[in-house]
Amino acid sequence: MSIIHVILSGGVGSRLWPVSRKSMPKQYIPMFGEKSLFQLTAERSKSLVDRILVVGNKDNYLLSQADMMRAGVNEFTEIIEAAPRNTAAAIAFAAFAAQPGDILLVTPSDHIITNEAAYAAALSEAVALAEQGNLVTFGITPTKPETGYGYIEYNGNEVLSFREKPNEQTAQNFINSGSFLWNSGMFCFKAGIYLEELNKFEPAILETSLNCYEGRLEGLLPENETMLIPSKSIDYAVMERSEKIKVVQANFGWSDLGSFESIWEHWEGQGEIHRFKDNNCVVGSEKHVEFLGVSNIVLVETSDAILVLAKTSSQDVKKIYERLEREKPELVN
Repeated sequence: MSIIHVILSGGVGSRLWPVSRKSMPKQYIPMFGEKSLFQLTAERSKSLVDRILVVGNKDNYLLSQADMMRAGVNEFTEIIEAAPRNTAAAIAFAAFAAQPGDILLVTPSDHIITNEAAYAAALSEAVALAEQGNLVTFGITPTKPETGYGYIEYNGNEVLSFREKPNEQTAQNFINSGSFLWNSGMFCFKAGIYLEELNKFEPAILETSLNCYEGRLEGLLPENETMLIPSKSIDYAVMERSEKIKVVQANFGWSDLGSFESIWEHWEGQGEIHRFKDNNCVVGSEKHVEFLGVSNIVLVETSDAILVLAKTSSQDVKKIYERLEREKPELVN
């Protein structure tokens, strides 16, 4: 049995426009101590697992390769998607590349974790549960009523329910109850168990994914077969339907850094005071910036765009990205 770290790297990070673009998604931007989130993800697990497998896409796999070299990982398996078909299929590709008894640690490539010792402990607990045939998810102890995450209702290692992203009052109720965790999008299970459960609930995803995987050429998956795969997340396809689910409560300093608000909070927590001025935050600009009469504002500058937003509007940046994708695609590429 091997423990394989499966790094998923298909996202664009649309809520971090204009910093994050299709040609340079957020996971590859060296914004964290001169390292990217992808590099930090690879470094974090390399001493805890037997090998690493990256599932990315044809637009960013060269960026992944470069960051793996920077992380000091010279040997890894690569599966390159012709087009994104969501996480149920991406994880199936990884499972096909493993032995049924191998344990997959599945993580996104664009999250940050600050407590390495707690991460190693959580991984050890998850592997023990996975060895017993469970599908394990990692739940993060919530620190505030966050509306941008899904929630897991739990009791010990038992999952009672999954909840969609709530409104603020519902999120506050979740926090007050003490029986909810943030859904981190990290998983741990045997490759064979995952494929069995996928076949039980979504046989069409399994069949079309396998057909696509068998047509790969030097790691690159074929486009025609790819487009036949139903696009569904692992949460909807398997995790919310299986009876083999367990959760590990994690306290390893996690953030998905999916919005400017979460980046603000991370920098604040790390004491990076040079990024702040008069309770406002500056991202990317090398100019001298002054703020007058405003508070909780984020100013973001790149070579071709400026974004000014209230910190509390961070989740809505995705709407700007989607509008520009239609009206001015050159600004999101």
